[in-house]
Amino acid sequence: MLRILLVSAIAVLPAARAWAVDVTPSGFLVRHELAIGAPAARVYASLLDVGSWWSDKHTYSGESRNLSIDARAGGCFCEKLPNGAVEHMRVVFLRPNEVLRMGGALGPLQAHGVAGAMTWRLSPTANGTKVDLTYSVGGFMAGGFEAIAPAVETVLKEQADRLKRFVETGAPAAK
Repeated sequence: MLRILLVSAIAVLPAARAWAVDVTPSGFLVRHELAIGAPAARVYASLLDVGSWWSDKHTYSGESRNLSIDARAGGCFCEKLPNGAVEHMRVVFLRPNEVLRMGGALGPLQAHGVAGAMTWRLSPTANGTKVDLTYSVGGFMAGGFEAIAPAVETVLKEQADRLKRFVETGAPAAK
């Protein structure tokens, strides 16, 4: 009976959801699912145009227009800086309009002995595209991952919501 109630409760959650699926002292997995009212090809093209929708406040330069994704195996999710650059992640797998997977440690995770794998999976639906975003991080971080996982979850939810707004309205910021 409890299982039926849980399944029923999950079924009525809003179209965009986020949660830290699993957090341990040696790593975490964050997962976001959302529905975007556009075809997968448009969502994928927008995903690759990261500088148009990523939040300025989650960049080193303070300007998302400095971000880019080189959509090829080994390609860089990079950021130009006035006196340098940042490699956020590296493309490890892509299937246009279906999957983009990158490896790397975002933001403050870069300063620790961790590795991460981020996957954006796109699936066509009757009303557009289902996006399943996962980010799995593991390794060593002094004090463990319990404190940072919720912050990463919040930042990635914000980015996924911005992508959705950008695809659907052309403007990533909430009004």
